[in-house]
Amino acid sequence: MTRNKPSPSAQYVLSALSVLLVGGVCFALSGVMGYRVVALILLLTVSIMAITFDILPVLLAAALSAFIWDFFFIPPRFTIHVDTAEDSFLLLMYFVIAMINGVLTYKIRQAEKASRLREERANSVKLYNTILNSLSHELRTPIAAIIGATDNLQWNHNLGPEDREQFIREIAKAGLRLNQQVENLLNISRLESGHIQPRRDWCDIVELVYEVVGRVEENNPQRRVGISLNQNIPLCSTDKGMLDQVLYNLLNNAALHTSPGTQIEIAASCHADLLEFTVEDGGMGFTERSMSDILNKFSRETASKNSGSGLGLSIVKGFTEALGGSVELGTGALSGACFSLTFPVKTSYYKTADA
Repeated sequence: MTRNKPSPSAQYVLSALSVLLVGGVCFALSGVMGYRVVALILLLTVSIMAITFDILPVLLAAALSAFIWDFFFIPPRFTIHVDTAEDSFLLLMYFVIAMINGVLTYKIRQAEKASRLREERANSVKLYNTILNSLSHELRTPIAAIIGATDNLQWNHNLGPEDREQFIREIAKAGLRLNQQVENLLNISRLESGHIQPRRDWCDIVELVYEVVGRVEENNPQRRVGISLNQNIPLCSTDKGMLDQVLYNLLNNAALHTSPGTQIEIAASCHADLLEFTVEDGGMGFTERSMSDILNKFSRETASKNSGSGLGLSIVKGFTEALGGSVELGTGALSGACFSLTFPVKTSYYKTADA
């Protein structure tokens, strides 16, 4: 995160004013504190400025503080002359330490900034490579299926009605898969930008669950999802689009990465303004190593036979956290993967009252 620093000219002014202000306060209290204590206070002031300001204003503050300490506090006062060798040595050491402190603190900040830039650059490269990998594998497959099916429809004049219907279904399925991958890429870009903000509105959770399950079953015709929820769940104030994407990604992930006969279940409940979902399947689940990492960006289950961009579950985590919720992965009653999600929400029983 970038700190908002004053302009260079403002830094010089603030440095000088800070040292003068602290020096003035110490001078007013000089009757109750020794001049050696004043040196520590001035040195602390310079150290604080070194955390935020550039190197030159800090060096100015160090030099100015050394002069103020010498002129106003070291006996004899109001002169730059120092009586004792001990005080001369203390003044010299103060000036050197203040300068070194300013320079070293500045260099540490620069090193941290360079490290942060390298990390951001590495993450950008990682995101870029992931997107390329997704484009080369995940997007190429549905595009190839669409091209193949349209070529057959266009050039094979001996196709019967059933064959044509089959090719049309393949085009529709590939188009939906292509759309899902593009949605994932757009969503992960939104999360990476850090500018994602929920748009909360009243949402019928029961209706949302049935809509999401319907889309998952439509896109995976051989799969059926069991639904367990209280039909009287109140209206919840949340971002319907983000919550829709979270549930769809979890259910679609279960449908894609388990065998056709595997049971998939979704449950929903709401207690004391806390909306809860459970999505589980009877598949092989995740390894212990994957369970600690699978929700992170770009992570994939290495044992899975299905390819994937590794973005779907990271979007689940990102959107859930953006909604103020949490997601946990464990092993459920079906012995497979079990995702538990909780969201703090405002509720309204207006819908129930009208029913």
